[in-house]
Amino acid sequence: MGYKMIENQLDYNSYVSLRESVGWINFSKEQTEKALSNSFYSVIVQDDGQNIGMGRVIGDGMYFTIVDIVVKPEFQGRGIGTLIIQNILKFIDDGMCSGSRVSIHLIAEVGKEDFYIKQGFKLIPHEYCGPALRKIIHK
Repeated sequence: MGYKMIENQLDYNSYVSLRESVGWINFSKEQTEKALSNSFYSVIVQDDGQNIGMGRVIGDGMYFTIVDIVVKPEFQGRGIGTLIIQNILKFIDDGMCSGSRVSIHLIAEVGKEDFYIKQGFKLIPHEYCGPALRKIIHK
């Protein structure tokens, strides 16, 4: 497994292409570029120079949300998603100051919950938090 991890260089074209590879709907170019520039951290996984996976996190130092975990379908089941999550969690952990704690959240695609549970995440609602709520606004 000779995958290359590229940190904090996720660009618009890579982002859009990887999302399309799993059938996700993309956002407008302007919105996407703004979101990518505001990411706390991002990672691209490459195999022989080809982008095969990505992940990013947004946050403020206390609360983080992991978003856009994508592995191209033909590369799924090879531990790449785990590699992405571990890389993100290590980055967050390495940036923590002494005595701090953080809360890390994500929204899993239906059917992918077990993958994240194996990574140490808990389903919401959980004893530490109430149910998750979501609102989508279209303009």
